[in-house]
Amino acid sequence: MARVRWLVPFLMPLLLASAQAADVVFPPGSRVGIAPPPGVVVSKSFFGFEDREHNVAIVIVAAPAEAYAEIEKASTPEALKKQGVTFENREALTLPTGNALLVIGRQEAEGIKLRKWILVASTSELTAIITAQIPDAAKEAYPDDAVRAALTSVAVRAEVPVEEQLSLLPFRVGELAGFRVGGLLAGRAVMLTDAKPNATESKVEAHLIVAVAPGGPAQAGERETFARELFGTIPNVKDVRITTSEALRIGGQQGHQILANGKDPTGTDITIVQWLRFGGGAYMHHIGVAPTDGWTKAYARFRSVRDSIEPR
Repeated sequence: MARVRWLVPFLMPLLLASAQAADVVFPPGSRVGIAPPPGVVVSKSFFGFEDREHNVAIVIVAAPAEAYAEIEKASTPEALKKQGVTFENREALTLPTGNALLVIGRQEAEGIKLRKWILVASTSELTAIITAQIPDAAKEAYPDDAVRAALTSVAVRAEVPVEEQLSLLPFRVGELAGFRVGGLLAGRAVMLTDAKPNATESKVEAHLIVAVAPGGPAQAGERETFARELFGTIPNVKDVRITTSEALRIGGQQGHQILANGKDPTGTDITIVQWLRFGGGAYMHHIGVAPTDGWTKAYARFRSVRDSIEPR
């Protein structure tokens, strides 16, 4: 028993650290999370947390790692004043993630007087920017100590699980066909790619972009013109020559396919496919690009992804 008592002072910090880590909540799709104060819930409108009844919002933004130094220099009373924020305090912190800066000020927005907290945390991979807006009327429910504890609990996870990223899309992707998620715009689009993360080489790799947009021509006779105009907006291709442009059905709905050859900015021969799928007052836009010498395999994979997609 004496030995157990002797170990308690050493174990308690570890137990407390584990408990704090377990309390951290990552908004869906975000690498940055915090242990939110009681009363807020994960927002469905932005990365962060909110309490609509009290007009409280905690917004999380992930910026490039090099942004920290720039923000640190720019976080002056004069700069805040230009944004309508009256400076109160600025404090340098050292957090488990690295160096951090906490700036506190006051602001009035839409007739609501509030206190604004801005935590900027530096990590080797990104800069986390967390902004909390606490109206004066909500101060009792969100005291300073609770807000400060929430902001300084900031944590960064190594990656966002693929399933979680894809859950942010308005459609389901049933088959990735060996691609990885290279980028995602919540509620709108995803890019699947063979390129390695943080690749610096200019070599083109097979990639597929899938997006949903409102509108699209209702009349079948207008769809080819619409498809060609949309195809003309594809960036970073040159010397393009369309080889086929035809109507087809995709997933039981009306669609259109364009196949073309061209070159990427480095002069590499590439082949491009564009599929449009119409219906429900919107259209789904697929753009697949791959080096011509690997086109046959890439095209089969593009089709596999395309045919697995269903609306939510």
